[in-house]
Amino acid sequence: MKAVGYTTSLPIDAAEALIDFETAKPEPGPRDIRVAVKAVSVNPVDTKVRKRAAPPAGETKILGYDAAGVVDAVGKDVTLFKPGDEVFYAGSILRQGTNAEFHLVDERIVGRKPKSLSFTQAAALPLTSITAWELLFDRLGAVPGKSIDPRTLLIVGGAGGVGSILIQLARRLTGLTVVATASRAETQSWCRDLGAHAVVDHTKPMKPQIDALKLPPVALIASLTMTDQHYKALAEIIAPQGRFGLIDDPAEFSVGAFKGKAVSIHWESMFTRSSFQTDDMIAQHHLLNDVADMIDKGVLRTTLDQTFGSINAANLKRAHAQIESGTSRGKIVLEGW
Repeated sequence: MKAVGYTTSLPIDAAEALIDFETAKPEPGPRDIRVAVKAVSVNPVDTKVRKRAAPPAGETKILGYDAAGVVDAVGKDVTLFKPGDEVFYAGSILRQGTNAEFHLVDERIVGRKPKSLSFTQAAALPLTSITAWELLFDRLGAVPGKSIDPRTLLIVGGAGGVGSILIQLARRLTGLTVVATASRAETQSWCRDLGAHAVVDHTKPMKPQIDALKLPPVALIASLTMTDQHYKALAEIIAPQGRFGLIDDPAEFSVGAFKGKAVSIHWESMFTRSSFQTDDMIAQHHLLNDVADMIDKGVLRTTLDQTFGSINAANLKRAHAQIESGTSRGKIVLEGW
């Protein structure tokens, strides 16, 4: 089968940063489904793994976590899917990735593809939907339901992949006031269009901008990018006894900045359940099915922004470069072979 991978951690402009190669079609384990991959999207984690995790000598690592496709084969203990089913999912960081014609994934972290979306549109959603959902409800403790919630959620980096779905979830499923940050006119417009009540510019002092909005207290903060640059300012903004959640890898971060306000700190990683085979691992299956239902009912929409052509090394290098530039909006998807 065709696949795209890397053998050495290199800058994305290096010729061998990502390579096209052929490898054997994998055989499913007991709870695996094998998916014929139709479309994939690219996330910041793809670029981070490529730069930081060189494969063992002689091995080629396949990247990619988001995918939409068709079940090709199933393991002996699989009960949730059958060959021919259309699915979407974000795989495990411990296994080979989705940048391959066929991919193995545990059925417990797979959902049915939304009927109303193409494979391309669906591939934009799994990793960011799981991350946003777990961050909002499991980590920050937001209350689902449209009853009035007298608090504000501040989303730092609202136009990125996670921010784009988090804005929608918070606005459609909770009574929170939703404020996003974005620095360019086009990304600010993107956030408002997704449902943010207000948008502030994180390249300028944020507290005066938020104070001027005269909104309910900022009791919840989702810091999705550049946490090391913003956390001290965010510690001044957050309300006493608030909750601060983050998903990135800040080079410098001191929880002491939040001590005086008794703010709780929450890390989110959507790979935790699959990496540690937690007892509630199947929650991601149910979560993705719920997302698919909401998509099909028109409650949520895909966050696809750009398609970069077929799945190959050249197009994936373009996508990695775009992600690394810090200027992407929504999601980048590649489709077909």
